[in-house]
Parts: sequence; C-alpha cells; structure tokens
Amino acid sequence: MPFPARLRTPLTIDPVLLTLALTLLLGGMVILASASVSVSDATAGNPFYYLQRQALAAAIGGAAALVCLFIPLAAWRNLGPLLLLLAFVLLILVLVPGVGYTVNGSTRWVRVGFMNLQVSEPARLCLILYLAGYLVRRNKSLREGFVGFLRPMLLLSVACALLLSEPDFGAAIVLLATSLAMLFVAGARIRDFLVFFGAAVAAMAVLAVTSPYRLKRLTGFMDPWSDPFNSGFQLTQSLIAIGRGEWFGVGLGDGVQKLFYLPEAHTDFVFAVFAEEFGLLGSLLLIGLFLAFLWRVGRLAMRAADAERFFEAYIAVGIGTWLGLQAFINLGVNMGLLPTKGLTLPLISYGRSSLIVTMASIAILLRIHHELATDTGVSSNNRRRRAPRGKQ
Repeated sequence: MPFPARLRTPLTIDPVLLTLALTLLLGGMVILASASVSVSDATAGNPFYYLQRQALAAAIGGAAALVCLFIPLAAWRNLGPLLLLLAFVLLILVLVPGVGYTVNGSTRWVRVGFMNLQVSEPARLCLILYLAGYLVRRNKSLREGFVGFLRPMLLLSVACALLLSEPDFGAAIVLLATSLAMLFVAGARIRDFLVFFGAAVAAMAVLAVTSPYRLKRLTGFMDPWSDPFNSGFQLTQSLIAIGRGEWFGVGLGDGVQKLFYLPEAHTDFVFAVFAEEFGLLGSLLLIGLFLAFLWRVGRLAMRAADAERFFEAYIAVGIGTWLGLQAFINLGVNMGLLPTKGLTLPLISYGRSSLIVTMASIAILLRIHHELATDTGVSSNNRRRRAPRGKQ
C-alpha cells in the first residue's frame, strides 16, 4: 500500500526564517562571550562560565526544537486544555514555599536538575497555544458577544495575577499584550477590546504607583541622572556604554562598561555592551535582523490565514508579538526609553529558560511553514490528478 502524500513529503524548512534565527543565536553567543567574560571569571574563576552554560541550553533547545518540528500542529490543538493546565501548574508551583527559587527578591524559578527553570517562559508558550485553539473554536462567540471575549481574558488575568505574585511585572505585561494582539487579530469587537485594554492599563498603572520598588524604578527611569549612583545607576551606565560606541564601536571585547560598571551586563543590558563594542551601525544591523525576523513571521501568519489555517495563523501572531514585544522592551530599557523590566533580549541575552523555549517556539513556526507547503503541494497534486488528460 503506498504511503499517503503527507508522509512521503520531505520536511520543508523556511530557509529565510531559519537563517535569521541562527544568525541571531550564533551572534548572541559571540556577544554573550564578550559581555560575560568579567563576571564569569569573578563568579566561577572561568571566563567562559556563562557562555558554556548558554551553549548547553542551546543544545537542549535544539533538541526540543527538533521534537517540536516533527509534532503536527493538530496535536498541539488537541492538547490545548492540557497545555492550559500545565501553564497554571507551573505558575502556582513556583509560589509554593520550598519549591520556588528566589533571586534578588523575586521567586520566578523552579529547580530542574542542573538548571533553574523560569516558569513564565514555558507557561507563556502553553497559554499562546491554548488561546490559538480557543480562538478557532469560539470565533463566532468572540466576534458577536462579550462573553466570548471575557472567558479567555479571565483565565489570562489569573495568569497575570500569578506572575505579579512572583513578582514578574514584565512577563505579565508581555503575556497580556500578546493575548490582546491575538484576540484583536481573531476579530474581537473593538469596544470589548478597548474596554479591557483600558482597564488593564489602569490596573497596571495603579499597581506600579502603589508598589514602592516599582515607583522607584519609574522615577529612576524618568530622570536617572538625578541619582546616578543609586536608582539611576543601571540606566546611566547603560547610556554611557551606548554613547561610547559612537558610529563603529570600540571593538569586540574592548568594551569597558562590562567590567563591573554595568550591572547585569550579560542579561538585561547585553545590548548596551553590544552597542559599545559595535557602535551605532552594529546596533542598527542587530535591530534590522530582529525586524526581518518579525517580518518573516508576519508573512507566515498571513499565508496561514490565506490558506484558512487560522490556528496556525494565531500561533504565528502570538509568537511574533511575544518575541517582538520582548525585544522592543529590552532595547527600550537599554536606551532609556522604558523603565527596567528584567526581560531578556531573545536569542541574545543569557537566560537558559528563555533560550530553550524561544528555540522551541521557532521550531513550531518552522512546522507551520512545513504544513502550509505540504498542503499546497498535496492540493496541487490532487488538482493535476483530477484534471482532464488533455488539459494537463
């Protein structure tokens, strides 16, 4: 018995998307090696300590990506309720005393073998996959009534509340904004969207103002030079690093700010180190790579929508919004345009949980491209078989 055409079709990879992702990943390794060399030597007596850990995470992420690349999108859709349950189990588990791991006053990690898993990363991807399935199943209800909009937002509000309990204000903002973008693309009514968006913004503003440490971050962001050795220290050092880069940078490895002047140089502020060493032109190139990556993901979402593969389209919109927004926030923080949020620069900053989940997410995007290409090929073959002999 011949195999179905779907099984005979070789794996089709989007070469542009894959090239952009690998360029950012490998370039990120080079940037991380330079940014972390001093803190690695001081922390572990090994100048490549953080680079080696990030490389191991990349290997794990590659294995996870390979698995995700061969999982049909229909399987993710069927697993939606279990993914939702997994997301909430992770978000609750980290808050259990003795289970969650605390760093700098935030309990965001769970120890998993040799590494600490930041639960917001896999939970976010699980929620995106679940929400994409919901938007397909309940699209009519979403478009015609407030209840269809309210149901997922209640679940996401609970998830955001759990994230704020860690606390992880940045992750809550990214999750909420990503979910709203997916709902908007799926056809949520503008008035429902605006009402909830306004309420969410008001709630975030009240939370920020009523929390002393968040208020301190906001005031420090608006005028970092008023207290350059305390609340404004990180931002002033970041701006000094970016300013020192000028047009062409001081050269790879020759940056000064990473030498214990700039806190978190290998995580939240890795872009400042990159800007110092590669200058304005290098920074524009890095931003251009991110924009090209997001453009490619946007095209993938439109292709899926044109093929009426709306589940895949919503996933692409969700992953693209998440990665794009996180990159925008990280760059904005480094340049003094936004208050500090503690979010990594995808594929660049040191962060093993972030890297593994990001690589798995990109593999899901590549799987979407494969299934779209396969469906197109199968449909074309079927049309040729059905065509009259004289018209082939």
